[in-house]
Amino acid sequence: MTSSVIMVMAYLLDRWLGEVKRFHPLVGFGWLSTAIEHTFNFQHATPKTTSILLPRLLGILSWLILCLPLPILYYYFHQNQLFFWCLDALVLYFAIGLKSLKLHALQIFNPLNKNDLATARYFCGYLVSRNTADLSEQEISRATVESVLENGHDAAVASFFWFIIGGIPLVILHRLANTLDAMWGYKNQRFINFGWCAARMDDLLGWPSAKITALLYACQTNLSYSKMISALHNGYRQGQHYKSLNGGWVMATGASVLNFTLGGTATYHGKAVTSIPLGCGNSVVKNDIFRSINLVNKAVIILIFTYFCYQFLHYFYSVNL
Repeated sequence: MTSSVIMVMAYLLDRWLGEVKRFHPLVGFGWLSTAIEHTFNFQHATPKTTSILLPRLLGILSWLILCLPLPILYYYFHQNQLFFWCLDALVLYFAIGLKSLKLHALQIFNPLNKNDLATARYFCGYLVSRNTADLSEQEISRATVESVLENGHDAAVASFFWFIIGGIPLVILHRLANTLDAMWGYKNQRFINFGWCAARMDDLLGWPSAKITALLYACQTNLSYSKMISALHNGYRQGQHYKSLNGGWVMATGASVLNFTLGGTATYHGKAVTSIPLGCGNSVVKNDIFRSINLVNKAVIILIFTYFCYQFLHYFYSVNL
């Protein structure tokens, strides 16, 4: 039952300490990723004179260089010893960002609660990539809730899920791939081809964990079977038409459970983008920020508790047999 203990320790470390303020491993990874991108992504300035093949191949090579060595080395040197169990808990703690997500959301909620839209817009800009300069209170609330529900998967559930499936090597692989997607997964002139692999690999690695996240959200319907099925149906039906398949699944399901509607028009890099409605019910209000934070946190607790029960029963039956 060591892996269950590791998950609990990582969760508690995140709850007690929050995100590392200095020398976070992903900061160094971001610096290295930028250096490699500047070296290999040299054809974006003249897209009309080159094919898409070379920049995609260079993007694939860059992804392999950045994402594969560390998980492979960790797998190769890992041993079933106390030191590595502690190291596993530490790495898993670095990979999740549950408390950080909560604090960022509260940085937006608290000014909203004081009708300080300027400060709320400022901090909202740290959490989302859309233009926040002219957002209303309702639009700020919507942007925050969407980010909380989507990042509940990216920054929390996915890391625990991949730890259950394959240990820390898969946690590292997913976290690095997800970080590269956040850096390179844009459909602009610079990254449309070079970032193609980063975007596709993040979609691939996020596909199973997003479905688990949606299920964990749907479980929180006060044992209402019909509402649970309805929430998952919305996740499947609406998520297929959202700009991010994995993000659409988790946001549509979470919004359905909490009985509000997400989606609509937002401005990204000066361009208005309209997404389909996600979920069902009322428009989002500022108090729904708290509700979305609680939904994400409970999803993680349910996952850890369920896996602990599974391991306990497996151990109990193996001993008695």
